[in-house]
Amino acid sequence: MTDSIQLFAPFAEELLPGGGHRSFVLKRGQLLRLTDLRGGANVSLTMLNANEKTERLNLPDSLKCQHTAKLTAGHCLYSDMGRVLAAITADTCGWSDSLGGVLCAEEVAEKYGQGRYQELRNGFFRNGTDNLLVELGKWGLGLSDLLMTLNLFSRVNVDEAGHFHFVEGNSKAGDYIELYAPMDTLVVLTALQHPMDPNPQYAPQPLKLSWMNANPSVAEHCRHSRPENQRGFINTDRLFA
Repeated sequence: MTDSIQLFAPFAEELLPGGGHRSFVLKRGQLLRLTDLRGGANVSLTMLNANEKTERLNLPDSLKCQHTAKLTAGHCLYSDMGRVLAAITADTCGWSDSLGGVLCAEEVAEKYGQGRYQELRNGFFRNGTDNLLVELGKWGLGLSDLLMTLNLFSRVNVDEAGHFHFVEGNSKAGDYIELYAPMDTLVVLTALQHPMDPNPQYAPQPLKLSWMNANPSVAEHCRHSRPENQRGFINTDRLFA
């Protein structure tokens, strides 16, 4: 398969440091590549319709309609209106976790220690809830708008007894995930360790973000991977008819 960066030259690239957070509109027809630079990265992500922010990511529906407990290349991320906020067009690590959520400040302190700004300055220990709320606030949104998050690059297995098991080393240095937007999608993300990561040290890993203008054909395998996805894309396309 031809590397999409060879087909669509990035028009912007940015380093997302470990512990960092970003939000932006991924416009219709754009492709976002997230690259794990060192291995062991985790990106907690949520999405909304950039033009109608009451429409947002619905992970239960995304799993149910595609008959899967994991999300990877060929799958779509659905809104609560049955539209495709993004399609996962490439995924070299093969699994992203939809179960683990993010940690709040109290949980980070319990797991890693205080890590206060007073001593560590910009190296202070951040948490997923506050990072995502900072970004949501930039768009006039708040706590009631923070719903379930998808943890890119991380894998959590569920055994027959229903117990969760974090899989270490799911993502290696150089692994990447690409998201194609068939609509204007507000992306909100933070690069922090997965809540179930057993590493006792606070050590979130950096990523590279690359934006490309892509041909819609890049998501055709997502559109046709399931009949439900064909309907989801049709429902999305109606916004622009």
